[in-house]
Amino acid sequence: MPRLIVCLTGMPGAGKSTVASFLKEKGFSVITMGDAVREEAKRQGLEPTDSNLGSMMIKLRQDLGQGAVAHLILKKLERDSNKSNLVIDGIRSIPEVEVLKKVGTVKLLAIHASQDTRFKHLVDRKRSDAPTSSNEFAGRDKRELSVGISEAIALADETISNNEITIDELKEKAWAIVSEWLEEAS
Repeated sequence: MPRLIVCLTGMPGAGKSTVASFLKEKGFSVITMGDAVREEAKRQGLEPTDSNLGSMMIKLRQDLGQGAVAHLILKKLERDSNKSNLVIDGIRSIPEVEVLKKVGTVKLLAIHASQDTRFKHLVDRKRSDAPTSSNEFAGRDKRELSVGISEAIALADETISNNEITIDELKEKAWAIVSEWLEEAS
């Protein structure tokens, strides 16, 4: 059976990590695109601030093309002998999806949420790169849009709206979609 790779896309704070954690409970391995960028930043001795990580993400894409971060993931997968189904959290461009198609059956799931919902999620999770103001949040959105995330969202195989639903409802919706994909892949 070919490996199923569920790629999650959506704007910051939409709920991708919640879905990824849930799928991990269901036996999927999880790789976070942002973690790959954070690891690269650490390797280069950079502080993991939002602006440093954002600049690094853009520089990687300038140097290696729009699929750059997915190439970092492929290297990680080559080192890892685990061939279980996989969730890639944080796809930002269609070229990244194309790179991942080299190692499995790829499905793209977009998680959508309003700006108010997303801002609240980002502040609540208290990560080092959380926005401290609505201006910073708007700048982050603009950066994400500049690297092609809107195309990834638009071309997703399925989309879930994460507005005014509970975490359990989000998980149920995601599992309904992913379990169909698992059936198709087998």
